[in-house]
Amino acid sequence: MPRKCRFTREDVIRAALQLVREGGPSTLTARALGEKLGCSARPIFSLFRDMGEVQAELLRAADELYQGYLTAAQGPDCPPYKASGLGYIRFAAEEKELFRLLFMRDRSAEGEYPPGKELDWVLDLVQSGTGLPREGALRFHLEMWVFVHGIAVMLATGYLPWKEEDVSRMLTDIFLGLKARFTPD
Repeated sequence: MPRKCRFTREDVIRAALQLVREGGPSTLTARALGEKLGCSARPIFSLFRDMGEVQAELLRAADELYQGYLTAAQGPDCPPYKASGLGYIRFAAEEKELFRLLFMRDRSAEGEYPPGKELDWVLDLVQSGTGLPREGALRFHLEMWVFVHGIAVMLATGYLPWKEEDVSRMLTDIFLGLKARFTPD
């Protein structure tokens, strides 16, 4: 009778998250994961079909962490749309490798942007903050997203250090500038 696996799926995913945090997405291999868990790669495949399934679960776990950053950024002193940008930027600054995994990988095979439901809540925030119709809110968000993503990438790659208060001020400036551009007189 085979030995019972001493790890759970959650243990494996926690170890995978730690591996990626320490060395980036390319370090996630079955062998490295086994070493992190103190075993061979074999027990991993008693819990997962293949590394593709491990990677899919890793993406889900990283996204849960990211969602926590979005939630934590919400507060009474920060408009919700701005908070979503600040949460995204903070995630990039504090979880550089997980940010790379989620937002700096080849996504060309994943379908067209915008991804539907994932975007609905953001467009609702834009509409409530600007009064724009849905199409205008989408254009507004795409232009804002380019700016926010640029700051996040600079932080994730160590290109430029930004202070949070400077980022907050810049997001307000860009928001107001885009609102003036997109809002009819």
